[in-house]
Amino acid sequence: METDSSPPPAASRQPSRILVRGTNWLGDAVMTTPALLRLRERFPEAHITLLGPEKLRGLWLHHPAVNETMAFAPAESVFAIGKKMRAGNFDLALVLPNSPRSALEIFAAGIPQRVGYARPWRNFFLTQTVPTRAGAVKMHKRSGAEIKQLISRRPAPHPPLPAAAHQIFEYLNLVAALGANPEPLAPQLAVTPEEIEAARNKFGLENMIAPVLGMNPGAEYGPAKRWPAEKFIAAAKEIQHRTNCAWILFGGKKDQPLTAQIESAIRNPQSAIFNLAGQTSLRELMSLLKLCRGLLTNDTGPMHVAAALGTSVVVPFGSTSPELTGPGRPGDARHRPLKADVPCSPCFLRECPIDFRCMNSISVERVVTAVLQAVN
Repeated sequence: METDSSPPPAASRQPSRILVRGTNWLGDAVMTTPALLRLRERFPEAHITLLGPEKLRGLWLHHPAVNETMAFAPAESVFAIGKKMRAGNFDLALVLPNSPRSALEIFAAGIPQRVGYARPWRNFFLTQTVPTRAGAVKMHKRSGAEIKQLISRRPAPHPPLPAAAHQIFEYLNLVAALGANPEPLAPQLAVTPEEIEAARNKFGLENMIAPVLGMNPGAEYGPAKRWPAEKFIAAAKEIQHRTNCAWILFGGKKDQPLTAQIESAIRNPQSAIFNLAGQTSLRELMSLLKLCRGLLTNDTGPMHVAAALGTSVVVPFGSTSPELTGPGRPGDARHRPLKADVPCSPCFLRECPIDFRCMNSISVERVVTAVLQAVN
């Protein structure tokens, strides 16, 4: 079966019920929000439902582009998910992930118009395939041999990637195939004042007068994305000394040993430290990130969440690329992505095969300066 990559006829461009198959990871989901806002702008009267994993359901509460959410558990089968969607009587589905499974889910739901990127093993399940956009940049994982070759011959620096290389343009290009405006917007999430106040009260911040800064020292993908703990500690001490700030430490349950280490090292009689790793729901995490004046973090999901809530973000980048997955809209002056001038970065590996020079080369002084600039 051949699929049609041309735009759908005008008569089919006014769907009343749209299903968006969302992405599976927190940071990726946040980077889809500019496209969702453009989709809402294109179809202001449509009922838009976001389908995604149960762990991300809370992300979409109060979002202006989403009327309703549908969620699936990790163990649910393709056909169980498809059956669930059939009850929605959707006339258009937009598939944001590139996986064959996500397209098969929509196919199993019997939605008549199904739009997504053309990729191997899935085009049969779509009625409109969108070709890879001209500005797309693939994340290339370097081999150990390639890294050693790069550092031995020290090639000339690569020219910076254009702003259009950023991942948000991948999703904007998809909605543009439906007639939406492809121009970028800043990623956007929403929390209410009531949610922020409830989080303040639950975690003992209701009487906090000092400026509140956040720290997120973990990273789910692997140690190559993590600025060293001792550098977080040194930076936190200096920032606290110069701002008299209170620190909120964020992370998942797996990050609790790390945040406990940092908490122990930076706590003193004059400091206010709230170690909340593994203790917050997604909505509570969002509320507390909104409360923070700034966030010092690695390249991970909460980085994107904070930026989408308007909180300034400082991020040391090592194995990944700020040009591709940096916080917020590319070029947003509120955020400060930092990277070292080393020839092997970005390598997109989970673990560094050499000496971790990309992260070790980002100094504490540089990070402290960036944080102070971001929050003042």
